[in-house]
Amino acid sequence: IYPLVSTIYLSVMNADSTRFVGLDNFGFVFTNPQMQSAIANNILWIILFVPITVVLGLLIAVFTDRAPYERVVKAVMFLPLAISFVAAGVIWKFMYDYRPPGAPQTGTLNALLLGLFPDAQPQAWLINPATNNLALIFVAVWMFVGFCMVIISSGLKGIPDELLEAARVDGANDRQTFFYVTMPLLKPTLTVVTITMIISALKVFDVVYVLTNGNYNTDVIGTRMYKELFSSRDFGHAAAIAVVLLVAILPVMIANTRSYRAQDNR
Repeated sequence: IYPLVSTIYLSVMNADSTRFVGLDNFGFVFTNPQMQSAIANNILWIILFVPITVVLGLLIAVFTDRAPYERVVKAVMFLPLAISFVAAGVIWKFMYDYRPPGAPQTGTLNALLLGLFPDAQPQAWLINPATNNLALIFVAVWMFVGFCMVIISSGLKGIPDELLEAARVDGANDRQTFFYVTMPLLKPTLTVVTITMIISALKVFDVVYVLTNGNYNTDVIGTRMYKELFSSRDFGHAAAIAVVLLVAILPVMIANTRSYRAQDNR
């Protein structure tokens, strides 16, 4: 409780915490152009990262459920989550590496691009504003799809076979069984996974910090908070950003807790 109260206290003080400034720091959070860009990027993360990870996790879980190769596929898909976020960032920094046209391409993606299309130009994936945020989101998707798959797969295995067999006996085909039997029973699990991914998108930091440090219009709320604290040494601004992030995540966490309880009651 003390760190929370202390952060709220700092959020209404000036940069060096010597003078009360009221809500000025919160005004900075919502009016500063860099903060507005960071908030917009977090919204982009939620719009793209959340549905992609949940849908891919669902598809992999469904198509590998009870298949002979199930364990192998799930082990391979879950493996990236065993890597730390910093290590994943370093790995993908090499994957996205860019060299000028004519120079040997040390980045895996550019080497592959030029290998398949010799006349193509190497891409600065992490510098180009049209691709850099998408490239960062892809790294997070690569890491979290396995997590979604494992949780959803657990929910699938909790569905009684008798219900599926009864639906087929009543004449339902595979598509109808999936949408009218499996999906309704899987809804609590999907809700928990979706909310967890929203929280991950809101508090993303490591991948962005390692790959771009928030440069080239890739800042998110987490990296802006870090820069205000350690680069600008403005405790008030950093604390206000932290409080705003907490307020944004708190309702999602409450919803997540309720979903867990609802699932346990089942």
